[in-house]
Amino acid sequence: MEKKKEYPKHVAIILDGNRRWAKERGLTGLQGHKAGFDNIKRLSTYILDQGTEVLSVFAFSTENFNRSKEEVNYLMDLFVNKFRSEKKYYQDRNIRVVFSGRETSLRPDVLKVIRTLEEETKHNTGGIFNVCLNYGGQYEIVDAVKKIVKEQVDVESLTPELFAHYFYQDLPPIDLLIRTSGEKRLSNFMLYQASYAELYFTDTYFPAFDEEAYEQAIDEYLKRNRRFGGDQK
Repeated sequence: MEKKKEYPKHVAIILDGNRRWAKERGLTGLQGHKAGFDNIKRLSTYILDQGTEVLSVFAFSTENFNRSKEEVNYLMDLFVNKFRSEKKYYQDRNIRVVFSGRETSLRPDVLKVIRTLEEETKHNTGGIFNVCLNYGGQYEIVDAVKKIVKEQVDVESLTPELFAHYFYQDLPPIDLLIRTSGEKRLSNFMLYQASYAELYFTDTYFPAFDEEAYEQAIDEYLKRNRRFGGDQK
């Protein structure tokens, strides 16, 4: 009997390559973004169905607001439409959807659909889908410090574990961080949570990163010897 894979508890994916995927197919960058959204809908449920407890995805960074107004508006419209229409999809699959990021700069309709989706899936127990929207890892650390100061936490009591409770979401550390499209950098994504994560980079553009490609990443992850700074055994 084939041994069952031990999937990581927390997987994070930097969704990269939508526009390049589209360009190679004679499509617009906006069509590439839609293809990426369609893929994460399928892939998120697949990943959580395998036993992973948390999936975090980098959907839109704080710096992405520097892109063209047309592209930003299209993406915000896409967020609103997808999150609204897919509420039942995640509800039916018992998946809790949460969001990480700054509310500043987000349109009121985006904030509304985010809060609705979080509220209506908050009791689901089939895994957590963490969407990082208007997110930056450095900002998250700064915002955590602001919360600590505001709540007058005794700094002598702070530990790395306690500090992490003040992030946008209280989630376990990342075990496996995947970046698609061939780029080999973290781009300010979940820096604290990824301290001991295994990193996996693939040339595949995200719209083409399917279940088979994901399983290849898992196979590579399972070959790694995670020592967390200790001696090799």
